[in-house]
Amino acid sequence: MANSTGDYLAEVCEMQIRVTSPAFNNEDFIPSKYTCEGKDIMPPLAWEGVPENTLSLVLIVDDPDAPSGTFTHAIFFNIEPQKRGIEEGESPGVAGVNDFGRLGYGGPCPPKGHGPHRYYFKVYALDISSLNLKSGAHKSAVEKAIKGHILAYGELIGKYERK
Repeated sequence: MANSTGDYLAEVCEMQIRVTSPAFNNEDFIPSKYTCEGKDIMPPLAWEGVPENTLSLVLIVDDPDAPSGTFTHAIFFNIEPQKRGIEEGESPGVAGVNDFGRLGYGGPCPPKGHGPHRYYFKVYALDISSLNLKSGAHKSAVEKAIKGHILAYGELIGKYERK
């Protein structure tokens, strides 16, 4: 079951995690507060359907509509398995480096006039407690580390456009 971004890691999952946000609905526009035109903070998220045998979680936020290819806005790993969401502005677990070159979250900031972009907030439940990666790990290292360890997956899609 690959998601619409062609995420090969999600193809191996049998269970789905339901990811939601009180700030926006799936496929709706993300409020500017959470973008480069606002406070540029992580929106609040919630998730349910995490398997009981989950030992850690990973959260990746990316934009497959970026002009140069998929652009990563956030990577968090080694998130406690009992966690069922994040508060506004929170940085859960260990932060990887995003494609802005910063740790943690960088909000949507598509080129002006490029049209609406989609932002995938992806949650992975893993059967391992630690990825054995350090803060600042890149998405490719995180994806390599979680391959073969995904118990369940879910995503929330938000949109944003700069005019």
